[in-house]
Amino acid sequence: MSRYIGIDVPDPETECNDYNCPFHGTLRVRGRIINGTVTSHKMQKSVVVRKDFLFYVKKYKRYERRHTTISSHNPPCIDAREGDNVTIIECRPLGKTISYVVIAKESPKEGLQE
Repeated sequence: MSRYIGIDVPDPETECNDYNCPFHGTLRVRGRIINGTVTSHKMQKSVVVRKDFLFYVKKYKRYERRHTTISSHNPPCIDAREGDNVTIIECRPLGKTISYVVIAKESPKEGLQE
């Protein structure tokens, strides 16, 4: 049984015994909620999430595309992989660069099949 984390997201289908899981452990979540795409899952229980956004350049009165990468904890019950669209939320610092945790994942959409 998973606990309610204060945000309406679907509960993970599998259970885990990770201490830093917001659903099955004791990790509390708060703050910013970000949607992005997983670009790397080579670390143990961590992923790199890319967030794309538009930045307004005042001088030229136009927008330019920018991106940022955010390291976040990947609980075993969610197990996000490269290409997955994920939702991450802020938590306490878990490492030098990790202050976010994955709370939901959506598999990449397949192209049109013939």
